[in-house]
Amino acid sequence: MTEPVTVYLGIGTNMGNREANLDRCLDLLSQRMKMGKVSSVYDTEPQDNINQPRFLNMVCQVFTRLAPEGLLALVKGIESKMGRTSKTGEPRPIDIDILLYGDEIIDTPELVIPHPRMRERAFVILPLCEIAPGLFFPDVDMTIKEMADSLKEVQGVFKWDGD
Repeated sequence: MTEPVTVYLGIGTNMGNREANLDRCLDLLSQRMKMGKVSSVYDTEPQDNINQPRFLNMVCQVFTRLAPEGLLALVKGIESKMGRTSKTGEPRPIDIDILLYGDEIIDTPELVIPHPRMRERAFVILPLCEIAPGLFFPDVDMTIKEMADSLKEVQGVFKWDGD
């Protein structure tokens, strides 16, 4: 049996009871793999299609023996179970992105790791920095903390206090 791989997942929601959606997603993930650290929740402006509700976003660390493709199938299954039918850029009850999978670099039509747009997204880098500031990106010689410090744009991303 292989050793578990440390994986970081980005989770977002902008439909329905957003806080309950995050809680349910974490519960469903924890039924299938060991949970590690979980970031604070961040209230975030939508990207790309700005004509939709604000998001709640967070990052969690998980430990899994699933191969990257198996993990992708699992998170897509959880999204579907939670009612996601929309495509990227539309409101959705849950969105789960595989940000980092160990120190692997993967570039297939189905899956790109590290997540291709995470470096410029404060709503990913800030919560990731909270739980793994010293983590190195596998394809760049920078820590998450250095990346957070170099972010050009953090407007519209606020730690959420539950109100």
